[in-house]
Amino acid sequence: MKILVTGATGKVGSRLVPRLLAKGYDVAVLVREASKASDLAKLGAVVVTGDLYDPQSLPSAVAGVDAVIHLAALFRTFTDNEGILKTNHEGTSALAKAAIAAGVKKFIFTSTSNVYGSGYRRPAKEDELLDTNDPRAYSASKIAAEQELLALNSDKNFDVRILRLGFVYGDRDTHIEEIIPVLKRFNKHSGSRMHMVHHLDVAQALLLMLKTPGLSGQVFNVGDDAPITMYELADSLGKAKDTFEVEEGPLNDPFEGIQDIAKLRELTGFRPLVPSFYLAQQLDIL
Repeated sequence: MKILVTGATGKVGSRLVPRLLAKGYDVAVLVREASKASDLAKLGAVVVTGDLYDPQSLPSAVAGVDAVIHLAALFRTFTDNEGILKTNHEGTSALAKAAIAAGVKKFIFTSTSNVYGSGYRRPAKEDELLDTNDPRAYSASKIAAEQELLALNSDKNFDVRILRLGFVYGDRDTHIEEIIPVLKRFNKHSGSRMHMVHHLDVAQALLLMLKTPGLSGQVFNVGDDAPITMYELADSLGKAKDTFEVEEGPLNDPFEGIQDIAKLRELTGFRPLVPSFYLAQQLDIL
């Protein structure tokens, strides 16, 4: 199977591609500058230059490809809202349409648990109503991309599979260190929780999307077994005292940030290899 991976030099992609290659997949990576993927090329990945901003560069990138794993995105920490929407929505749309024209058999899209809001009164399920007018550009762009892909699935019988990732960490990723200032900036409650997912389990879920039949048009939450509080996360870096307000009111929504991952378990057999942050800490795989 030949797989095209976008976002291959990012946090998720740079850890996923070596695992795909180790399993014997024929992997191509789409990058703007070939030099940035030199380490992946040394491992055996084929480097293809192209740009989500340039739809004309995409047909050659998807030619002869069996599956696309679309990881590329601009993240919520960027302030370029126009760029976020253009990359995450318009870029995804252009890539999907090129993939359809090329006869690509599977299109796997990594979305985010940030598409969920609050007030569900339970862990968020995949069929929750999403706010298409979400003021957060990153969340709005992912919601729009999901909706367009699902429309292509319905209208064109295009095999789309969507993964809503929890907070990705591990494998010496700096994501945890980067999120702590964000918690302080947005005055997050120390007792609020979020679902995390280790890079090993992101790879597991993506491989299941590649291999499991009958998942066309499906959306899945991906997370571990033990959502963690913001306090615990900050405290793991010795920064809890400086991150949260001394006086806090009650936690408004104890389910905000929590996903229901039962569907992924039931339909694919997914079981977290790293079921909790604390186990990752003990195994020294943070």
